Amino acid sequence: MSFEVDRIRSNFPALALSDEGQSRVYLDNPAGTQVTQGVIDRMADYLCRDNANCGGAFRTAKQTDEILARAHLEMAGFIGAASPREIIMGPNMTSLTFSLSRALGRRFSPGDELIVTRLDHDANVRPWIRLAEDCGATVRWLDFNPSDCRLCLDALPQLLNERTRVVAMGLASNLVGTINPIAEIAPMVHEAGALLFVDAVHYAPHGPIDVATLGADFLVCSPYKFFGPHMGVLWGREDLLASLEAYRVLPAGDCLPGKFETGTQSHEAQAGLLGTLDYLEWLGREFDRGTGTTRSENYRRAMTLIRDYEQGLSRGLLDGLSEIERVRIWGVQDLERLEERVPTVSFSVDGLSPRRVSEALARANIFVWEGHSYAVEVVERLGLADRGGVVRVGAVHYNTTAEIEKTIREIARIIDRS
Repeated sequence: MSFEVDRIRSNFPALALSDEGQSRVYLDNPAGTQVTQGVIDRMADYLCRDNANCGGAFRTAKQTDEILARAHLEMAGFIGAASPREIIMGPNMTSLTFSLSRALGRRFSPGDELIVTRLDHDANVRPWIRLAEDCGATVRWLDFNPSDCRLCLDALPQLLNERTRVVAMGLASNLVGTINPIAEIAPMVHEAGALLFVDAVHYAPHGPIDVATLGADFLVCSPYKFFGPHMGVLWGREDLLASLEAYRVLPAGDCLPGKFETGTQSHEAQAGLLGTLDYLEWLGREFDRGTGTTRSENYRRAMTLIRDYEQGLSRGLLDGLSEIERVRIWGVQDLERLEERVPTVSFSVDGLSPRRVSEALARANIFVWEGHSYAVEVVERLGLADRGGVVRVGAVHYNTTAEIEKTIREIARIIDRS
């Protein structure tokens, strides 16, 4: 079946909104996507009918327990985890990364080494730097090539050694869209005896994730980046998570996943996550009717369909921007290499600050971000820190070719008038 984007869009109430007669064009998606009506309904229904804390003998507490258990189970299916015990829920990816880094750090000694990359969001850089400062470890940096914003993987073997404890890197760059070959990197990391921590926050809305195939030891993502509520998710191999001592209060116990889920969770967010996963299961089942029957198979189908459709959006963005004078695109631009990026395209305009461009687009009701988008090392490495960073256009599967074309025309008009 074809990818019926109008039918897809009908699931998202926000996409039908307009302001003073102008339709909204949501290209701010890397900072948070819109949600389906199913997400809204599940969150509202939970707060109306089931709102309670966990572990009670009464109806709403039991219903809450069931909702949270199912959220863990379905999230495990979404990323290919072996068990819901491997799924840790929390307020956001940053908090979960800090928490896990501290648990891992109890095993570190002065002289141990951590590897981070210049291509990552700061939430997968600063927790490891702070940990190294606390325990006397050394931080080593893996660089990227500014010409196409690909990691310099030929330098990784020289960075790895018997003292390496953790390698932290992203599955996709939130600023320039680069997809990193994690499955190729994992064997090198493990051969050195190190653990691989993967930030999949930016990749999760754009393609299928199978943690077993990736070969990572830990992976984090954020449902609000893939059409769900504001929360974070951490996956880890069960044996590793079980062996770590979590920072927790005594009544929390020592069982997974609870020992890492500090305090009372956002139960309504986990209910909303089920709405997100219901939508993605529907998408895979409805638009790619195959032989599979499980929800996990339909998740993978949905994300594969999304990946394939979005390559057309990447093509439109790169094609259109490359034809506008004074625009410089950062990252992979070769249209034969679209599988190496997601449809997040950042650019600079000679003579115009990123803020001026985003403000002008906002007047046309086109929403984009500008600045460093927390990818501070990327902006610094590209020499753009004192120029206000970049303009970032981030498409997802509910965006249309017409929206991309409108945005390109508006950017060209803004530059012509400047």
